[in-house]
Amino acid sequence: MLVILGFLMVAAFMFLILTKRATPVVALTLVPVIFGLLAGAGLGIGDMITDGIKSLAPTAALLFFAIIFFGIMIDVGLFDPLVRGILRLVRNDPMKLVVGTAILAMVVSLDGDGSTTFIIVTSALLPLYLKLGVSPVILTVVAGLANGTMNIIPWGGPTVRAASALGISPSDVFVPMVPSMIVGLIIVLLFAVHLGIMERRRIGKLIYEPELVASGGGGSIRKGGKGTGGSGTGGSDDSGESGQFFDGLDPNRDTLRPKLLWFNAALTVILLVILVMDILPIPVLFMIAASIALTVNFPKVKEQGDAIARHSSSIVSVVAMVLAAAILTGVFQGTGMVEAMAEWLLNVIPAGMGPYLAVITGILSIPLTFFMTNDAFYFGILPVLTETASKYGIDPVEMARASITGQPVHLQSPLVPAILLLVTLAGVSLADHHKKVLWRAVVVSLAMLAVGILLGQIPFG
Repeated sequence: MLVILGFLMVAAFMFLILTKRATPVVALTLVPVIFGLLAGAGLGIGDMITDGIKSLAPTAALLFFAIIFFGIMIDVGLFDPLVRGILRLVRNDPMKLVVGTAILAMVVSLDGDGSTTFIIVTSALLPLYLKLGVSPVILTVVAGLANGTMNIIPWGGPTVRAASALGISPSDVFVPMVPSMIVGLIIVLLFAVHLGIMERRRIGKLIYEPELVASGGGGSIRKGGKGTGGSGTGGSDDSGESGQFFDGLDPNRDTLRPKLLWFNAALTVILLVILVMDILPIPVLFMIAASIALTVNFPKVKEQGDAIARHSSSIVSVVAMVLAAAILTGVFQGTGMVEAMAEWLLNVIPAGMGPYLAVITGILSIPLTFFMTNDAFYFGILPVLTETASKYGIDPVEMARASITGQPVHLQSPLVPAILLLVTLAGVSLADHHKKVLWRAVVVSLAMLAVGILLGQIPFG
């Protein structure tokens, strides 16, 4: 009975999410409660949920303060010099433009929010694509690959979901996978170089015309498929206003802190170094870093409140999802559904395949996370596979590492709102985007999985 209820609960949760009949928070709350009561949990379901919330409290804190920290860094202009530098270096070379797109997307993806990354990248660089005649599809492909590869950072979503679903530390999942992420990013850069060279050959390297910078002349600039007027090419204009940073990096925004640029850069580097060294728990690290960033950049209490409020929508949606996930994981564990389902799978999966479950999970994550949401995969499928894998001596953290390697493909899914925003801003069709991006995303995912196996972070047999 527990096996049937467990699979029905997963199916009901996935159905509500995939058909958009309910938000993840609602589905994660109501579905487990209903099925937990059907499984005979009774009033004990309260203790199950409370235990789940206690286990996920550090994860919620991590997300809360990580979003605040990187949101502040964008607000105060930490990434603006990078954008201006890329615009100056690109000039009229399609290949440099495409590589610059990849680098910018990688850096801005540190905030863990795909929507923010795509808004900034398209706002800063789309005008140059249109000016030089480079296909906007190349922009969506490169930005999508870069963001998908970076999406395994602990505050980005999937790593937190995997850790939350299995009751482990996000840092234990992410830090050993840093080499895999680096290799994935190198492959993305190689794809960017190749695509840039192909575009350079297709349209030819244009002759630089300085008067275009002064006049803002040239072809019309589209945003979301609509014309908005001309923009400079980003030649030698040191102001970096090429593309005008439309809705992304407004060069005149009130939150800029140019005098604190080096302090904010140093703070971010120190944060990332300590994170990789795993000296402090990641939630504590981001609490301290976010508090320092707020105090130094916004010394007035009202300014600090406004800075937090600017990112409140992202904070509420993500933290609410994590806390709601505690209900699903608490009921799964408390009722014994996970153990029952794992025993059933153990009898179904051929004994010879059991030791390879981590690798199988990594391969399955590629199509499954494309056709279903991260919530459905990490909270519905991964716990069952992990419980089964434990019978073969595979640790939950190893399963979690394997499960996040499919993220470069997942980010291209039409179920991901951020990718829909990207193609809309770039004025391209999702079909054209998929034709160029999917096989490349698969290559990146398999490479990340292979590196994890070679370095022993993901067991193979």
